[in-house]
Parts: sequence; C-alpha cells; structure tokens
Amino acid sequence: MRRKEQLRAIRHRIRSTRTGRLTLQVVIAVLGAVVVTIGIILIPFPGPGWLIVLAGLAIWAIEFVWAQLLLSFTRARLEKWWHWLGRQHWAVRVLAGVVGLVFVSLVVWMSLRVSFGVRSLDDVWDYIVTH
Repeated sequence: MRRKEQLRAIRHRIRSTRTGRLTLQVVIAVLGAVVVTIGIILIPFPGPGWLIVLAGLAIWAIEFVWAQLLLSFTRARLEKWWHWLGRQHWAVRVLAGVVGLVFVSLVVWMSLRVSFGVRSLDDVWDYIVTH
C-alpha cells in the first residue's frame, strides 16, 4: 500500500498547479491513445488486442471520468458474459469458442487480403517460398 500512497502524493503534487494538471492530462491522453491505437491495430490478429485496448482505457481512466465510466461499463459486461458462459452447458461453451475462432479467422483473412493482397492459400505459399 505504501507505493500506492506515494503515487497518490506525487499525483496530488503535480495536480496542485494548473500547468501540472494540464501536463498530466496531456501525458495521460497521449499515452492512453498510443496504447489504445496499438490494441486496435492488434485486434484482428490472434493475441491480446482487446486486452491492450482495455489497458489503454485504464490509463485514460486515471485522469478522465468518461474513461472511468466506459471502463466500468465494459468490465461489468465482460464479467456478466463470462459468468453466463460459465453456467452454460459445455456444448454452448464449445459453440461460443468456435464462433469466436471463426470470427477471428475471418478478420485475419480479410486483413491479409486487404493489406497484402492474399486471395488464397496458394498466394501465402508462393510468398513463403519466394521470401
């Protein structure tokens, strides 16, 4: 708890002046925007894209009330989803997993198609062989 109190004291000291308050808001806004942007870029790919977006939202929530509200709303909905899914029959959980996998696969496929012009698996194989 001591580290948390130290951070709170530092933030209070920074916020005690108008320049410090504005500087802190700008730094938090830019840092949160960078993290959210990286997360959004990574969403179509397998991995923690959404988790990174939520981390950026948590950074914004340090300084902005709207981000605190959005983060609370998102966490509540996510917890409800996980609790609901945990109460379901195993077949429903498998179906949810398959739907998620298909969705992520389609997003990755469309990203490859739009970004690299990949139209088929032969294109992927030709790219691997030639590079």
